[in-house]
Amino acid sequence: MTRRAVAMVVHSYYEEDPRVRREAEAVRAAGRAVDVFSLRRDGDPPEGELNGVRVRRLDVQRHQGAGIGTYLREYADFMARAALALTRAHTHRRYALVQVHTIPDALVAAALPLRLLGVPVILDMHEAMPEFFRMRFPGASRPAVHRALVVQERVSIAVANAVITVNDALAGRLVGMGVPAPKVHVVMNAPVLARFNPSAHPARPFMADGTLRLVYAGALSTVYELDVALEALARIRTERPGLPVALDLYGRDFAEVPLRDRAAALGLADAVAFHGRVPIDDVPAALAGSDVGLAPTRRTEFTDFSLSTKIFEYAAMGKPVVASRLPMVEAVFPPGTVTTYTPGDAAAMAAAITALLDDPAAREAAVARSSERVAELAWERVSERYLALVESLARDRA
Repeated sequence: MTRRAVAMVVHSYYEEDPRVRREAEAVRAAGRAVDVFSLRRDGDPPEGELNGVRVRRLDVQRHQGAGIGTYLREYADFMARAALALTRAHTHRRYALVQVHTIPDALVAAALPLRLLGVPVILDMHEAMPEFFRMRFPGASRPAVHRALVVQERVSIAVANAVITVNDALAGRLVGMGVPAPKVHVVMNAPVLARFNPSAHPARPFMADGTLRLVYAGALSTVYELDVALEALARIRTERPGLPVALDLYGRDFAEVPLRDRAAALGLADAVAFHGRVPIDDVPAALAGSDVGLAPTRRTEFTDFSLSTKIFEYAAMGKPVVASRLPMVEAVFPPGTVTTYTPGDAAAMAAAITALLDDPAAREAAVARSSERVAELAWERVSERYLALVESLARDRA
């Protein structure tokens, strides 16, 4: 039996997308070749290989923070290029399976030619797109637009043989809207513990240099209330003038939120470091040098279905976590693991941070419990379910 390759289509930069990389590398490690069709950053070659995964970069770039018209043109351009590239590649690769990563949901149309030829398709729904659109473009979120997004979501799901989503809340949402339960599968955004391994980096005792070092690693976008984090930092400096405190921000700055200006206005220019985007493989080292990991997320209809992967990564690296009190955070992390605060409340966030400072015993207990919880949900375990689904659908040549 010849094991055919698997194709993946994703509207993102493959090198920067940890979920897609985890899944692609897992399939590759299980013995199948993997071709990923993704966006192309300026300066990147059109083709390459990363950890055994072949990457086909289509000549489309992201326009994060742009208007809705720019997004629609970008999506349409990528979808057309992906459909053509995937169809051409299939003539000689003969893919066993195509996995399409959202958003947008309608990107599944790029796999439609292969679907019509009998190739199975998995739709990996990273987000709930109708809720995402309402959060991202509140001015354009009219009832008719929302209904249209729900329709495209339903049609996209109908095209696929199976649907993957990232947590039980999103799976429940899909089943609640009529998607057959056997068609829906949960593959959590869990970290690879082999990558997020604290023993692989120099250990930093809490406040080893006398400074309380806070860290955030992720997109500097409107989904995350980093403005609230800056206000909390300013409050801590005011309430505890003798406490040296610093915040390291790792992530691409899309200029959607004027964080540098806000930090300067709060008198935090000397306390906040903007490191920019760092490669995925460098994130664990950045976290290892910190004291407290921050996962500040705004509460919206969209984020009620989301769970920040940053929480998993901080906990895996043995760091105490302060996160917004969101439904999925409380559902996945029981009391005594992650310190939560009321979203949007800078005073509550500041109090959550200083509580970790003032109670070393509780802090160490929380680190131990959150580490245990992450070990239960690690990619090394989650991947078994994912690979079983892939193999159940893949069509090989006798």
